[in-house]
Amino acid sequence: MVQLKCTIVTPEATALDRLVDFVALPLFDGEIGIAPGHSPLIGRLGYGEMRLRDGDAVSRFYLDGGFVQVIDDKISVLTNHAVPADKIDEAAAEEMLRAALERDANTPESIEIRDRLVAQARGQLRVSRRAREAAHP
Repeated sequence: MVQLKCTIVTPEATALDRLVDFVALPLFDGEIGIAPGHSPLIGRLGYGEMRLRDGDAVSRFYLDGGFVQVIDDKISVLTNHAVPADKIDEAAAEEMLRAALERDANTPESIEIRDRLVAQARGQLRVSRRAREAAHP
């Protein structure tokens, strides 16, 4: 069976480099699934869950925006942060969300910053909770 070569690169390091059967990614305007033979694609990532399926095993990561390129069964993800779902600190994410919602936002720039912080915190919480639910159905 043909597999996808999936690579996740952050500014600090290569976070992942392995073969998988299927990948689901959070785009800024929705979610996309990628299987072998997918047409070439360049997309802007949102804040949320990346799922990698290899056989029956599913791995989950929180992605902090960035870009994805798909070409010839190779997926390249460039993101600020890629955190395995089981490594997300839910308490820290909840505190980040609380602080972001309380943040003053009275200029277009401050509103944009607040909205980004809220989206990041909510994305981390969503990924962590989905992973926990999948582990204990």
